[in-house]
Amino acid sequence: MRLMKLNLQTRMVMILGSFALLITLSIGGVALNIMSDTLEQQMGQQALSTARAVAKLPQIREGLVEKDSRKIQALVEEIRSSVGARFIVVGDTQGIRYAHPIPNRIGKKMVGGDNDRALLGGEEYVSKAEGSLGFSIRGKVPIYGFRNRTGNPKDAASKIVGVVSVGFMLTQVEQTIAEYQTELWWLAGVALFLSLGLAVMISNYFKQAIFGFEPEQIARLFQERNATLQSVREGIIAINPLGEITTFNKAALEIFQLTDSGSIAGHNIQEILPDSRLLKVIDSGEPVLDQEDIVAGHRVIVNRIPLIQNGHVIGAVSSFRLKDELDQLADQLSRMQIYADTLRSQAHEYSNKLHTISGLIQVGAYDQAIELIGQETQDHQTLLHLLLQAVPDPILSGCILGKYNRAREMGLMLEVDPDSQMQDLPDHLPRELLVTILANLLDNAMDANMRGQGKSIRLSMTDLGNDLIFEVEDEGLGIDEHVRQTLLQKGVSSKQGDQHGYGLYLVHQALERLGGQIMFEPVEPAGKKGGETLDDKEEGYSGTRVEVYIPKRRKHA
Repeated sequence: MRLMKLNLQTRMVMILGSFALLITLSIGGVALNIMSDTLEQQMGQQALSTARAVAKLPQIREGLVEKDSRKIQALVEEIRSSVGARFIVVGDTQGIRYAHPIPNRIGKKMVGGDNDRALLGGEEYVSKAEGSLGFSIRGKVPIYGFRNRTGNPKDAASKIVGVVSVGFMLTQVEQTIAEYQTELWWLAGVALFLSLGLAVMISNYFKQAIFGFEPEQIARLFQERNATLQSVREGIIAINPLGEITTFNKAALEIFQLTDSGSIAGHNIQEILPDSRLLKVIDSGEPVLDQEDIVAGHRVIVNRIPLIQNGHVIGAVSSFRLKDELDQLADQLSRMQIYADTLRSQAHEYSNKLHTISGLIQVGAYDQAIELIGQETQDHQTLLHLLLQAVPDPILSGCILGKYNRAREMGLMLEVDPDSQMQDLPDHLPRELLVTILANLLDNAMDANMRGQGKSIRLSMTDLGNDLIFEVEDEGLGIDEHVRQTLLQKGVSSKQGDQHGYGLYLVHQALERLGGQIMFEPVEPAGKKGGETLDDKEEGYSGTRVEVYIPKRRKHA
């Protein structure tokens, strides 16, 4: 548990260092053990080979037969020095020594108790035993005598006359192993040092790759990411460069009525959503934001964003939400905005009227105050009665009433054609789009009048026939020819400043969705309201009539 509290780099250093040390020591231990066995075998074979050679010398056989140790001792010591053996001992069948590295031990019985196999069975073998000089590896070979003393090997008899024991001390093996063991420790130290350096490099790489997070933090973030994905109402699907789905949430499955997660994971996006454009985002590397699209037969608002790492696109993620849900939210927002604008305009307008009435009363102009009150009541009652009869839809009528109050607040007059009628509004037409179109046209007309000489704005509506028709006419300065062709583009406006050029663009976007059309016509009135003619100052005056046509029925592709 304490190890888990350490950071990733410390843990990797400890684990990799310990692993490298363990592997090095394990391999070294096995190697030393094999080396020890190999050295013992080599020494045993060398001892056995030397013993065979000594046992076949005629001088050794003759010395044993004649019981002459002097003939044997000098020859054996010369051979021992040349082969580097610790001892070469020659004994008779009773184990009495005839040659020994220590001369005063000649004539004494051999020590070790391992001569029986050679003297009794005639075997040649290697043994490990403790003798008078210590633990040693010995090669034992029996010595055969002759029937005569000719020394001819053909006259060799089967009688064993003695034994040769050639030995190498085990301390020689241990000394050799100790030398290798020292090298092993050095090797283990170097391996440990290299493994620690490698552990630091690997841990640094991992820390960079995982943005400096610890594994526990990554696990927690992964859980939070899954919880977040499942909690959002927008559908989310992510793919890798091959187009295989790597991430998705339940909302995506529900929106497109996809199968369970087990069958969608790892599949190509084209198999699940053939009309998906995520692969194009991977190819281009450019995001697509807030785009209305038709995906799997659903109208959705889509955001497609490439996933970029180290300058390379490694995938793409798409978020989408059903357009119907957003339309409902926009509808509610439009209603609230209309109510707010209406109340604000009414409050401002009535505040001005109350101040005027208060002033008239204070100066004793009671008749004028009563007339003003009656006129105000009559204008509102007339408009309200017209809207109730001609425009029963509360959203559309509320928009018109709000713009009427706004116009009066600005010192203008919004005149609604008394013959207007907008009762046949199909249910499938989004009301927020109609409000967007009408509100922006009326706002533009108000702005045009404020910049021009006119005071009136005229609105006419009809639902006769197959189209809904709105006409908005202002008394402004008209539309410049150099902006007429691009007037519906985003940011294009006949007004000065950077904050214009969005109203007609929104109208154009709404009409595209509804399959409608918009037309602009210049208006050149013959005189002012009330029959007055234009004076010289107003010569060249020209307003604009905007006509909008919206089909009642859906247009199918």
